[in-house]
Amino acid sequence: MKNIQIDIVSDIACPWCAIGYARLEKAMQQLASEFEFTVEWRAFELNPDHSGEGEPILPALAKKYGRSEEELHATQAQMMAIAKTLGLNFVKIQQRLTCNTFDAHRLVKWAREEGKQTEMKQALFEVYFGEAKVVSDQEVLLSCVEAIGLDAVKAKQLLESDQYAAKVREEEATYQQAGVTSVPAFIINNKHLISGAQETATFVQALRELNT
Repeated sequence: MKNIQIDIVSDIACPWCAIGYARLEKAMQQLASEFEFTVEWRAFELNPDHSGEGEPILPALAKKYGRSEEELHATQAQMMAIAKTLGLNFVKIQQRLTCNTFDAHRLVKWAREEGKQTEMKQALFEVYFGEAKVVSDQEVLLSCVEAIGLDAVKAKQLLESDQYAAKVREEEATYQQAGVTSVPAFIINNKHLISGAQETATFVQALRELNT
């Protein structure tokens, strides 16, 4: 059976990244009799210079993208509805604060070594969009580690070191240089780019066409 490598360039702070993966996951399930899949999560920061206290998300996005809070409220409400159909918890998406995701990306790299990178990513999405917790806070990060059954003591040591920091920065630079400017970006077999949170049927069609 042919293996398909999928590198997912994404940020924990990106709701469409959570939606995009949930749709891709359904596509992979539909294609399970035709292909095997290897998934790798790749780091990208939407707000790499963020420091200090977080801002409420709607005013922050309005300022960043030059749109009204009302427009963004409607967009986020639409995302909540889509997420619900996919079994994702987005109930507090509009109550979250902006935050730095660098340490969260380091944890995903470590979780990969433990065979649980996707579970780590999903746990981070859950607490950020579903519970409006700040994913730069060490206690929040450690709660995600415990939720997926990994060792919180090891994770705390990692967070208090610079472990995986160079790896995350190197990865971010690699995909920026490759021209990835928005996420999610799905890179198929290191050759083909699928941009954005496509519908499941679109993923199914694209994966078949690119690999048959």
